[in-house]
Amino acid sequence: MSGPECCSKPPKLDPSSGGGHVQQFAGLNSYLTGSPHSNHAIVFVSDIFGFEAPLLRKLADKVAATGYYVVVPDFFNGDPFDSTYLDGHPEELMRAFQEWKKNHEPAKGIEAAKPIIEALKSQGASTIGAAGFCWGAKPNCDLGKSRLIQATVILHPSYMTVDDIRDVNIPIAILGAEHDTVTPPEQIKQFEQFLSAKPEVDSYVKIFPGVSHGWTIRYDTDDPEAVKSAEEAHKILLDWFDKYLNSFALVVSLVNVRNLACVSYSSVQRVQEII
Repeated sequence: MSGPECCSKPPKLDPSSGGGHVQQFAGLNSYLTGSPHSNHAIVFVSDIFGFEAPLLRKLADKVAATGYYVVVPDFFNGDPFDSTYLDGHPEELMRAFQEWKKNHEPAKGIEAAKPIIEALKSQGASTIGAAGFCWGAKPNCDLGKSRLIQATVILHPSYMTVDDIRDVNIPIAILGAEHDTVTPPEQIKQFEQFLSAKPEVDSYVKIFPGVSHGWTIRYDTDDPEAVKSAEEAHKILLDWFDKYLNSFALVVSLVNVRNLACVSYSSVQRVQEII
């Protein structure tokens, strides 16, 4: 589902923002931050406003500072959604959004993401995670189904249903908002119930009180409560990747397997208990 909240609070895009740099990566302009020699990489799949959003890049820099190589691709090829000229006109806004979406279907995101994942593997990344924001939720689910990545975090999702997570077989965290008509709390609870019935897949689901859709990367930096909620979500994201990307690499090293798909997440837990 999508709605006006997907298009609300648009960031002021800044192509020069962030401490990283932009270059072509696997055929897409991408914001790159952190050491390319890191064994652990994370791909950010942005919301509809794209990879030039300053707070998105700030989060990428924050994650990279802990040792990850972070790639934020321009999945929209220079055509992020522009809602600024339609502010205050919700019906026209939604018409414009639906037109834009015809050329940027979330279901197509997986095809653009696959070369990114392969490029990261070719340069030495042994574990890869992905974080999907709003529009990026469905491509993240598709990556999780195909085992191209080892862990995923989905934040204020859109276009995501229980069917999308049905075949996800990697650790998945879903962070939703209390005030969200795009993916309301009731739907987030459905995700939680479904995942709870799959004990073989580690999951974490949280509904953040007092926040609305987009709160993790489109918050008011002058609002202490908004900043606090965003930073709490950022910490969950980072802790999730630390738990699964680093421990998964340890299991691979200990059992000396060649095929990552051979390692079960129960093996991760057993090794963690041993050490």
